[in-house]
Amino acid sequence: MADDGEEKLIAVARHIAKTLGHTDSMTDDILKIFSNFDGRLRDKLSDDGIEQTLKSLDRRLSRYISLDAPIWSNSVDVSSFLHAVDQLIAAVRDWAPIAAHKRVAACVARAEDLLQQTMLRLEDEFRALLESGGGGSIDSTRHHPDYSDDDGSIEEDEDASIPVAEPVPDYDLLIDALPPGTVGDLHEIAKRMAAAGYEKECCAAYGACRREYLELSLSRLGLPKLSIDEVQRMQWSQLEDEIERWIKAINVTLRVLLPSERRLCDRVFSGFPSDADLSFTEVCKGSIIQLLNFADAVAISSRSPERLFKVLDVYEAIRDLMPEFELLFLDDFCLPLRNEAMTVWKRLGEVIRGIFLELDNLIRRDPAKSAVPGGGLHPITRYVMNYLGAACRSRLTLEQVFEESVDADHGKGDIVSPSSLSAQLAWIMDLLDNNLEAKSRVYKDAALGSVFMMNNGRYIVQKVKDNELGALLGDDWIRKNMAKVRQYHVKYQRSCWGKLLSYLRVDHSNSASSNGTSSKALREQLKLFNACFEEMCRTQSSWVIFDEQLKEELKISVSGHLTPAYRNFIGRLHACADVGRHTDRHIRYNLEDIEARITGLFQGTAAGTGRK
Repeated sequence: MADDGEEKLIAVARHIAKTLGHTDSMTDDILKIFSNFDGRLRDKLSDDGIEQTLKSLDRRLSRYISLDAPIWSNSVDVSSFLHAVDQLIAAVRDWAPIAAHKRVAACVARAEDLLQQTMLRLEDEFRALLESGGGGSIDSTRHHPDYSDDDGSIEEDEDASIPVAEPVPDYDLLIDALPPGTVGDLHEIAKRMAAAGYEKECCAAYGACRREYLELSLSRLGLPKLSIDEVQRMQWSQLEDEIERWIKAINVTLRVLLPSERRLCDRVFSGFPSDADLSFTEVCKGSIIQLLNFADAVAISSRSPERLFKVLDVYEAIRDLMPEFELLFLDDFCLPLRNEAMTVWKRLGEVIRGIFLELDNLIRRDPAKSAVPGGGLHPITRYVMNYLGAACRSRLTLEQVFEESVDADHGKGDIVSPSSLSAQLAWIMDLLDNNLEAKSRVYKDAALGSVFMMNNGRYIVQKVKDNELGALLGDDWIRKNMAKVRQYHVKYQRSCWGKLLSYLRVDHSNSASSNGTSSKALREQLKLFNACFEEMCRTQSSWVIFDEQLKEELKISVSGHLTPAYRNFIGRLHACADVGRHTDRHIRYNLEDIEARITGLFQGTAAGTGRK
């Protein structure tokens, strides 16, 4: 208490002298008056007292400044050194108000020079402590960030100059990269450097050392430093592997490494929040920019449809980590990093929407040149439906991405549909349907074109019903497209079997004619029927219906129309008197034969018809 009172008294004396002394001589006179009043002021503020204090501090501090061994290797030296540092800082502060006095100015200049040398030595000790702090240890008490001397002890790795975080089993933990004692020593140094006005140098030293630690940790996680150009030049298969490593690295960085660094900064710079914020920014800026640049390189690379799924992975990784970005980067120093993360995240959303536009273009550009053998599934149908089915496994993410587009359009005053993702999918399905209709016209046989549309339409409906596409497109869409399949069924029936059924129609207006004329006409019709039926069965046996249920439905429908008509026709033929018992000579197929030939339809195994 006595020392504190003395310091206050001296401070008051200096202030009064500085305030009242308009000239050097007036200030000197005032100080002499105070010195005569109190002996303590005489020792402290007289020219001889300042000189003696400075020489004493110079002698004590120079010994440590020139010391080869680390000062912090000896606790006694540490205590003595820090005490001298405190005295020097106080002296410089106390002498500053009277530095204009010509006899004091020289001493102040020497004191500031000594202070600079002392701060350089403190900075060296600060770096040495940071670099020899030992290996990191896991601390699962991440929700208790306040510094405590009860923290667990840290094992030191004497072989490692810079500690690097070990792989961790989960994200709900922190790593103590430095032992509690070392953290306390660093805090004592930081406190002195801040008091002396060297906080920027302290923050820079801290940032340089811990930044190297963080970069080595990222490297240990398997993430190399890659420029945007290097990422863009990668083969896609190689980039896919890098994306997997990147996702693991950014999660460990944002959930474990940076929270650990934030806590360490807060402890080292306890009481100096601005310095803690600046130091934390210096530590993490390079690594965060490295991680975000990788994501940005993915965003500005090719928008080919097959890249959607990995781009979604990158988008989801940053989206899920945005709370960590918001929590860790609250201060003004970190604001650009938080904004950059948000920018990259939004850009990835734009890329995802752009990839869907590329899918639109891919469908449009798929040519309608060669027909699929047997009217089977077209590769574009299988590709698009499997692609959309896989994409819709990330339905919530895609809805978010397209909802962002809706919000942006609302901001511009544009009119948009309530569900942009649903609208986009419906648009793609319309493009696919139009593309398939164009392809169906390539077939010279209209019936085969109808089979082609039935196959592809049925496949589309089944795929939609089997996954999230059904919920997005809705029941009305499904009913509408099932109705289209039925329409193509009717077209197939009419264009193909309608002609055959016309040969089995009996003209009852000729019933009054002679039996000879009637039987001759019937035999001629039967002959045409046999030839046409044979050709149709031969041709359609190689056609393809991939869906077994649809195949059976078609056969039943054909049989349901053909068999009764054929039975009636044969009965009419038997009734002719001039045919009589020679009827079997004219009848090539009995009813069982007709059914057997119908059963043999659609047995084609042409390439590209498999259902996947």
